[in-house]
Amino acid sequence: MAQTSVTSHDPAASGPARPQYTHRQILEILAGLMMAMLTSMISTSVVATALPTIVGDLGGQDQLAWVASASLLTMTASTPLWGKLSDIAGRKLMFQTALLIFVLASVGAGLSQNIGQLIAARAFQGLGVGGLSALAQVILGDVVEPRQRGRYAGFMGAVFGVSTVAGPLLGGFIVDADGLGWRWCFYVCVPLAVVAFLVIQRVLKLPKVRRDTRVDVFGAFTITGSAALLMLVLSMGGTEFAWSSRWTYLLLGGAAVLLVLAVVAERAAHDPILPPRLFRNRMFLLTSFISICVGMAMFGAMIYMPQYLQIAKGMSPTASGLMTLPLVLGMLVTSTGSGQVVTRTGRYKLFPVIGMLCVAVAMYLLSRLHTDSSDLIVGADLALLGIGMGLTLQILILAAQNAAAPADLASTTSGVSFFRNLGGAMGVAAFGAILTNRVAHEITAGFRAAGIPLPSGKSGGLGSPEEIQKLPEPVHGIVQDAFTNAMEAVFLVGVPVAVIGFIAVLALKELPLRGSAGRGKPAAQPPDGTRAATATSPTPG
Repeated sequence: MAQTSVTSHDPAASGPARPQYTHRQILEILAGLMMAMLTSMISTSVVATALPTIVGDLGGQDQLAWVASASLLTMTASTPLWGKLSDIAGRKLMFQTALLIFVLASVGAGLSQNIGQLIAARAFQGLGVGGLSALAQVILGDVVEPRQRGRYAGFMGAVFGVSTVAGPLLGGFIVDADGLGWRWCFYVCVPLAVVAFLVIQRVLKLPKVRRDTRVDVFGAFTITGSAALLMLVLSMGGTEFAWSSRWTYLLLGGAAVLLVLAVVAERAAHDPILPPRLFRNRMFLLTSFISICVGMAMFGAMIYMPQYLQIAKGMSPTASGLMTLPLVLGMLVTSTGSGQVVTRTGRYKLFPVIGMLCVAVAMYLLSRLHTDSSDLIVGADLALLGIGMGLTLQILILAAQNAAAPADLASTTSGVSFFRNLGGAMGVAAFGAILTNRVAHEITAGFRAAGIPLPSGKSGGLGSPEEIQKLPEPVHGIVQDAFTNAMEAVFLVGVPVAVIGFIAVLALKELPLRGSAGRGKPAAQPPDGTRAATATSPTPG
């Protein structure tokens, strides 16, 4: 029965009737989700611009990948757990819990006195962001039918774009402003999160549904453990230990063992976090795989582009934030525009096909940038990347949700988000390892070619971008060229990843979107009324 419902072209047929919401009710719910998403995404993008200064202040360029990937790792590992917990305790309660964790972790990050404390706080911050990003999509799937979801998913994509541009600008302003400093990059998210909490408390009214679910503890341990060990290898390989070393083999072996145990656990569990039947769904497999590729390119560019702009180009944090405007505008326009077209036509495959092609071309163009590349060329390359992201991200979630049974909505949404975040964490870690190793190699080669004695310490002791700009010549030129050459290698690695994602998109089978193309209808039954309650037994929802 469950397998039939997943592979059917009409999964909705096997699930309970969906409560009908008016357009106004949907917009009120969407407002709360967008406020929380804006808060969590700003926390990521505001730090991206300030990261070079932060690691320069607290202790080392070689730790940048850890500061960035700590939150991505916990966000990735926790994403499927939030979906399952929301089935048990209710969407609203778990969404607000994630928001509370995020606020407390943000305060802790701002109070950090060393790089270890900051990494730990960022890890807890990632737990909250994982819940917010996954549950926002799950809740949207609960209240909007697939045919209409394109329009509203476009709004969610617009929030992502706005937060992406607001974050770097805000981060640059905070770092440059006298009397503030980088710690306010974390504090600034707190009032926004509090407002989001209050808005959600008032407007988010979901039907109370009893779901016969329980926590899959063993599955949670094995899935998160396998992802964590893989991330450790990518983050520390080539820096803390050699790629061909005992630690590499032990960690990879442990990840493989936990992965096998995860498969066994999910097959045996009464209510698995990632039900095995999902992996028999061709649409879920393809969208998850493509999401990995998109995540690697997206997060890798977001985290390391400020490195190029601030160190290689010599821009201030504020200026580097402004340079992300083309990326965000491209993402904003294409995300909202594609959502409207999908709602009107019911066709969606063309958008991720074009999107992944744009991502592949953009990554190649970014790899060709040098210290003397004009701002116009940099902006055009970033705009192309933003167009590709906007055409791909929300459509993949929509396609996966449309092919899933209502009972698997949370697991499907969380699963696709999990793989996207896993790709992002892998991208940040792998790109960080490439950057660190190439910078060290290029600096060493540059000093030897110039006949200058090598300085003591590693490239992690170079300090903040401002301090690097003050280095005397020819040392400054050597360091600048080293970062430029390293960034070329980083973005070049993203090209085959995007090409593989493009090939996978071509294999997607476009299923008809469920629902009508009408804008909004009067509620056939009140979302919180007696009819919704009689359809399913009431429990905390």
